[in-house]
Formats: sequence, C-alpha cells, structure tokens
Amino acid sequence: MLVVETIAKIRRAYFAQNKPIKTICREFRVSRRVVRKVIRSQATEFRYERSRQPLPRIDPWRDQLDSLLLENEGKPARERLTLIRIFEELRALGYEGSYDAIRRYAKRWRAERGAAMAEAFVPLSFAPGEAYQFDWSHEIVLINGTTVTVKVAHVRLCHSRMLFVRAYPRETQEMVFDAHNRAFAFFKGACTRGIYDNMKTAVEAVFIGKDRQFNRRFLRMCGHYLVEPTACTPASGWEKGQVENQVGVVRERFFTPRLRVASYEELNAWLLDRCVAYAKAHKHPELADRTIWQAFEAERPQLVQITGSFDGFHATQASVSKTCLVRFDNNKYSVASRAVGRPVEIQAYADRIVIRQEGHNRRRASPPFRPRRDDLRSLALRPGARQEARRVAEWRPLQGLALAGQPGAPAA
Repeated sequence: MLVVETIAKIRRAYFAQNKPIKTICREFRVSRRVVRKVIRSQATEFRYERSRQPLPRIDPWRDQLDSLLLENEGKPARERLTLIRIFEELRALGYEGSYDAIRRYAKRWRAERGAAMAEAFVPLSFAPGEAYQFDWSHEIVLINGTTVTVKVAHVRLCHSRMLFVRAYPRETQEMVFDAHNRAFAFFKGACTRGIYDNMKTAVEAVFIGKDRQFNRRFLRMCGHYLVEPTACTPASGWEKGQVENQVGVVRERFFTPRLRVASYEELNAWLLDRCVAYAKAHKHPELADRTIWQAFEAERPQLVQITGSFDGFHATQASVSKTCLVRFDNNKYSVASRAVGRPVEIQAYADRIVIRQEGHNRRRASPPFRPRRDDLRSLALRPGARQEARRVAEWRPLQGLALAGQPGAPAA
C-alpha cells in the first residue's frame, strides 16, 4: 500500500515537474499501473478495507463463543468467568485455536455490545409544585468535641431547585417523617409527587418496572400531605439527579472544612441559614434572570397547602421487666411498677419516645432514670433490696431516705 508521502511525490513529479511516467517509476520504484492510478484518480490517499475479516480458527465456534460471552455478561460480578476460563470451556468442546484469538474477539464483542447498549438521557422539566426529590447522605462533623458521622436528609424542589437540609443521628423511619414535616413547614407547602430511591424505610418490596410495595406508615404520611410517591429504578441515580447533585454541593460548600458545633440543634440551625443564603446568592440554572430564592418565591403559591404536620412516629411493642424498665434502641426507660409484666407500645419520634399502655401515655426525651412513687412502693414491699438497689443509688435524693416499715421510718 502506498503511503501518503509517496503519493504526494508522484503527483508533484508528474503535474509540477512534468516528468514522464517511465522516469517516475524508476525513481520511486513503483509500477506503471500504480503511477497511472495516482494520476487518474486525483486521490491523495488510498485505503484498503476488507469486506470480510477471515477468522479461520474462530469462525466455526463463533455461535458457541457468543453464547458463552452473553451468558457470562448476565451473571453477577462475583460469578463471572474470566476469559481464560471461557477459553478452557471452548477448548473442551473441540476448539483448537489460541487464547489470544479469543481475547481479541471478546474485546471486539464487548465494544460492539457497549455501543449497541449505550444509554441516552433525556433532560427533565418540572412544572411549579409538581415534584420534589429526597435522599440521604453521610457527613462527618465534630459535635461537642466528638467526631460523629451524621445522616443528612436532603429535600429539593424540582422546579425552583430550592434545597432543604437537616442532620440526624440515624436514617430511621421517624427521622424520615421529621425531615418531611420540617421541610414542608419551611417550604410552606408540599408537591403533588415525591421522588425517592428504594430506601427500606419507604419501600418494602420492589417489583417489575415502577411497581412497588410501599411501607404502610410511609403511605399514611404521603396521604396526609397529598403526595404521590414515586420510586426510582434500582441503581439509577440519574432519575433523581437534582438531589444527587445537591448532595455533592452541600458536602463541598456546607461540610468542608469539617464543622465544629455543640449540638444537633446548633448544626441544623446553621444548615438552614446556609440553605437560604445559598439560594439567594446563586442563579437558577434555567431561569437565568432569577436566583433560586426568587424562583422559589414564585413557586410557593403553586405548592399543595398543608393543614398540619404529620404525627410521624415508628411504633413497636415491648414488655416491661421486673425492674420497671423498658428497653428500646439500646436504652432503658423507667415506667410505673404497675406496668410490670404487661406489654407496652413504644412510639418513637425523632426527638422523643412515647410509652403507651392501656391509653396512658408517658413521654420521654432521653434515657436518664428518676424513680416515681410506684418505684418507692416496690422498695417498701422488698425492704432487703433497699441498701443494694442500683436504681436507688443512682438517684441521689433517695440516699438516707427511710421507707415505710423500716426502722426509723415515720409513722404512717
């Protein structure tokens, strides 16, 4: 095959220097047929392409090799065979070619399949009040001098791009409810549709397509706010790309460098101020003449009006121990002694728990124990436990207290 430089020399010799074909053939050691082809075609480059690439060894085994590669592609990553294993299986069937031929064919097969399976993305557009997106992220902060990994709830209005961010210690269902309550209170409304990933606190089962079995309590929250929940396709984060992008922006602008706060309350108040400041300072990506905050103010009248916050708690059953304690989330909470041996319902909120038994409520915000009169009655019935009772020792005001029926106790 002639190279481009030789073709250029032949053309210059014939057209510019007026040399005869015989002289050109002698100088460049090419045949008359080649020189005439260059002169008559007026081409500056010649290419040779085979109409069919012969594969003498692989051709008889192409169908089996394609089948093995396709089957291997559909397996989970941990179960896929290497190319050397595929080569060994094909050789066991009678293939006599080399491994390099299999490797080159597999590389070309994957490139062609990747081009055929390439995904295209369609830009999405949302009307005012149509949809919001929800997601979680994990961030590291210093709370009261201790390094803590906090779970950050992200809510983003799809039309105005207004963001809401709040930090929690966990990603439990009561935290999801609290994040929605506070986000909708901040937005002063909700959207007609909510876009989520398949988080376990919302989705119990994933079926074919977009069909999902949502958690009953989560559906109650959506019904309260008149929201239609929509779950993304598994491993398809681009279906909620706005909130995925928000996670990166918040991590870079809000949590870098590492924050130092005294409590979750201080952290969340600071995050809310940062959300408002960011919205007022940055332009809307589509509405160039408005900031995100201005687009949010225009979208607010189109939001679904809310009548009140959802009573967002996670309920679970527990039993009361003989020491008048209920165990929940690795903490122990004290109850009245009359509740011993009977089941109670624990309603866990984001900032408190409510222990219910036969219509009676007891709200607790933290695990510290303080005895009640019923606890003192139990000690009176078991005077031998008074001196060694751990719960009495933990409650300092009881130290030195004489109980009824004990020496030194006041008369009833």
